[in-house]
Amino acid sequence: MLIYRICLARYADDLFASGYRARWNYKDQFVIYTAASRALACLENVVHRSGEGLTEHFRVLIIDVPDDLLVEEIPVAELPEQWERASRYAVCQPLGSAWYERRTSAVLRVPSSIVPQEHNYILHSRHPDFKRIRIVGREEFRFDPRIKSDEV
Repeated sequence: MLIYRICLARYADDLFASGYRARWNYKDQFVIYTAASRALACLENVVHRSGEGLTEHFRVLIIDVPDDLLVEEIPVAELPEQWERASRYAVCQPLGSAWYERRTSAVLRVPSSIVPQEHNYILHSRHPDFKRIRIVGREEFRFDPRIKSDEV
């Protein structure tokens, strides 16, 4: 399975987990957020960057997850109402954190809060199977200047 991550070019050499808290993890849980497509990775960046810094140099990391690797999932049907709101991180973090602490897989499939019918993939950088997940390509990426712009 191929998944994608758009990051600043200076961070494109490796898969790096910052340990910052986000929707599906608490602080000091070292996970990497990726998306099922380049388009979803783009949308996630636009939303989380609030349109700022989109003119910098970016790369798309193309990441291979071996087909025989276990991928756990948190289905949208199991999430409470309005889970996708930014103010609702507290309902998602315990679910992702429980997966992180169980250490039963290196990959967690979750619905995107932007397009719930699409999926993001969370990579557990401290899981033994993480070493099998590889960057197989890098592409230049430029955000279209019309994104988050008054220009049409």
